Amino acid sequence: MKKKLEEVINHVQKSEKIAEENKPLIIEKIEEWKKEDAAVGDLMTHLRQWWMEVEPIFAELGLI
Repeated sequence: MKKKLEEVINHVQKSEKIAEENKPLIIEKIEEWKKEDAAVGDLMTHLRQWWMEVEPIFAELGLI
């Protein structure tokens, strides 16, 4: 799962569909989850407010 999170971070950084001001916030939260194995399962829940922007990324990674 941590490898998938690294892929998500890379996609977030490169994405033109995510507002530049949201990228650091998303990446910061993902980095927190990488450190807390128990929180990794909550990834989808915590990203709901950005879901419309990150859904294509998750789809590309096969997470949805």
